[in-house]
This record gives sequence, C-alpha cells and structure tokens, in this order.
Amino acid sequence: MSLLRTKPINADMYCDTGLRRCLTAFDLTLLGIGAIIGAGIFVLTGIAAATKAGPAIVLSFVVSGFACAFSALAYAELASSIGGCGSAYGYAYAGLGELVAWIIGWDLILEYGVAVAVVAIGWSGYFNNALTAVGLHMPAVLLTAPADGGIINLPAALIVLVLSALLAVGVRQSARFNAVMVLVKVVAIATFVAVAVFNVQPANWHPFMPFGWKGVMGGAALIFFAYIGFDAVSTAAEEAVNPPRDLPIGILVSLAVCTVIYMAVAGLLTGIVPYGTLNVPSPVAESMLRLGYRWASAVVAAGAIAGLTTVMLVLYYGLTRIFLSMSRDGLLPPVFSAINARTRTPLRVIVVSGLLIASIAGFTPIGDVAELVNIGTLSAFVLVCCGVIVLRRTKPDLKRPFRTPWSPVIPLLGIAFCLYLMASLPLITWLRFVIWLAIGMIIYFGYSRSHSVLNG
Repeated sequence: MSLLRTKPINADMYCDTGLRRCLTAFDLTLLGIGAIIGAGIFVLTGIAAATKAGPAIVLSFVVSGFACAFSALAYAELASSIGGCGSAYGYAYAGLGELVAWIIGWDLILEYGVAVAVVAIGWSGYFNNALTAVGLHMPAVLLTAPADGGIINLPAALIVLVLSALLAVGVRQSARFNAVMVLVKVVAIATFVAVAVFNVQPANWHPFMPFGWKGVMGGAALIFFAYIGFDAVSTAAEEAVNPPRDLPIGILVSLAVCTVIYMAVAGLLTGIVPYGTLNVPSPVAESMLRLGYRWASAVVAAGAIAGLTTVMLVLYYGLTRIFLSMSRDGLLPPVFSAINARTRTPLRVIVVSGLLIASIAGFTPIGDVAELVNIGTLSAFVLVCCGVIVLRRTKPDLKRPFRTPWSPVIPLLGIAFCLYLMASLPLITWLRFVIWLAIGMIIYFGYSRSHSVLNG
C-alpha cells in the first residue's frame, strides 16, 4: 500500500462530532491572543535581547512575525477549506498523506505537551514571587525538581491539574476564563507601555545591533516560542460556530494584534533599561522596579501570571484535540476518542495528558528542551505551507472560502522563513528532534498503520 494515503475531503466535513459548537470569531481571536501573549512577552523578550540581539530584538520579532504571517495565511486557507479537526495534522492528512500526517501529529504532541510544561515552570516562578511579595513563603524543596535539589515543583504541577479540571468542565467555560485572563494581561501590558513611554533613554538603543545579523536571527529563533499558539486556534474547528469564516479571522487577527504588541514592548523595554540587564526571569516587571514604579511592577507581575495561565490553557486544549483526532483516525488507541456525554469533552484525554504534563512540570528541569517546541512548531508550519501548494494542484476545485493570496509565492516564503529559523537552532536540538521522530516512526509502523481507519 502507498505511504501517501490521504483522507477524503467531504462536503459534510463540519458535521456534528459530539463536541459543542459555541466558539465565535471573537472567542477564537481571544484564544489566539491567550496562547500567544505569555512567556514570550514577559520572559523571552528580555532574555533574547540580553543574550542574542540587543535592541535589535525588535527586528527579531519582525522576522519571526513574517514567518508566522506567511504560515498563518496558509493555515487560514486550509482551516476554511478542509476543516475537520483543524491543526497541521488534519491538513497534512488531507493534502500530504497519512505518513506525513502521523509525523506532524507526533510532532504536535511534543510541541504542545512540552510547551505547557515549560510555561508551567515559568508560572511557578512568578507565582512564588507573588507569594513572597505578600509575606508568604513556600519551602524551596517544593519549588524545584529533584534534579535541582528539590522534591517537586508543586505549583507547576498543581496549575496543570487545575487547568485539567477547567478543560474537563467544558470549552465554553474555558473560553470565558481565557477571556478574563486576556483582559488582565492586556491591562498589564498597557500599564507597562504607559509608564515606559515617558522613561525612554535613546542612548540605551545604541549600539542597536551589537551582535550583528546573526544575533538578530538567533533572537528570532529563540523568541519564536513567543508565537506558538496561533496554530492552536485551528484545533477548535469542531467547536467553532462557523469554521470557514471564524477560523481565518481568529488566526489572522490574533497574530496581527500580538505582533504589534510584541514589537512595541520590545522597543520600549530596551529603551528604558540597558539590554544587558534584561537576562532575568521577569524582565518586564524588573524594569519597572528599576524605574522605581513598584505598583506598575506588581500589575505587570499579575499580568504575567494571567498571561502564562492562558498560554497553558490554550496549548493544553490544542493538545487534547490533537490526541482526539489521531485516535478517531485509528493512529492512537481508541480510548482517546471517547467524548463524555455530560460535558461533551474528551475527558479521558484531558485526564491522561494532564497527569503526564503535571509530572513533567513537577519533576523535570526542562532547560534547553524548550527549543524542541520551536523546531516542532517550525516543522509543522513548513508542512502546512506545503499542504496549500499540493492541494492547489491535486484539489483545484475544492471550495476555499479563504484563499492564500499570491500562492504559491506566500507558502514558499513561509517555507523559506521557517527553514531559515530552524537552521539557526543548535545542533543538539536537531538531534533530540530526530530521536523523537524515530520513536514516532516505530509506533506508526508497529501500531498506527495497521489500525488506521483507512485500512477499514
């Protein structure tokens, strides 16, 4: 049998699948903002400026933003025309075949799962800072993983379990919680901008590009983590009220809004304090303290906690929907495709993945493994762009409510930008990525291929 078996694209691709259709274009836009604005703006902006790009971190955001914009246009076309489960997995299945779909699905599991754990650990640090600020102190052994001398990173594990409970209750409740958290972090960012704009010292922008263009690209590869999440919007296809219209709006608007916010914050952050002082866990809040605005620092810290929470929520949501879709296709065991009759959510997937992620967050020092998230995301974007080009040739008559403009130029630019950023990642990241993919291929040929619904 051919390795390039593709899933049929049916006219009833948006039929009832047991999930509740309740998310509007506005909800999806907020989901995208909730996923994008988090660790990137509150943590990685300062670290990348201090160690990679200097004030030219603004250009790094431009480069990463372009890579995401080209990919987002491809996502929007496939989301509106293919539908189904959404996500790069579903698009690859329809356009590039089952084997490629498995590779990208396995890749997305790594991307979302590790990302949630990484952000949970960052959330734990901010949460501990907040407790300390009000005079409460947790034992150090309950804040660090065993490899770092502790027992467990308890806050990191607990926040994952709390989000598990929230997702289990229902997507409508999760969306409302996300909307509130998005409001909190937007207020925090607005506070930072309002204070920073009157405290800029232009001398801090010189030299503008201290590490050269290589530093700009290194910064772009690092802060690309800041953009992961807009693709998670596409995983909500089965719960969107009007997927062909709402998904493109949610993807493109959330990405555009967040790119502008990132560039503004990065420019102001490097303008109010020397870039070399930003290599700290909470650079935005720390910069407010350096200026003497303790109240603004507290607001920013609260926004960071809210921001990191929404990132975890949306990425966790995306992970469960990837599991659900792959299980329904027979590529993962059928236990993961069950929908709870009362909550109409994939309860088993939520519980199992929650326990695994909480264990990783609580007992594992993630470190450089975060870069696996970036290479996984970039590879997914490459395949989505390829999918647009292939489907334009193989399915020219497919109804496309949204069409990527100037195709195939835009998808090809998306591929080029993503490959360029992937080449900027360290060799050890590539080695870990290859090992993960090798494990996935063993599972595919040992189980998934023989159980696939396409064999039925």
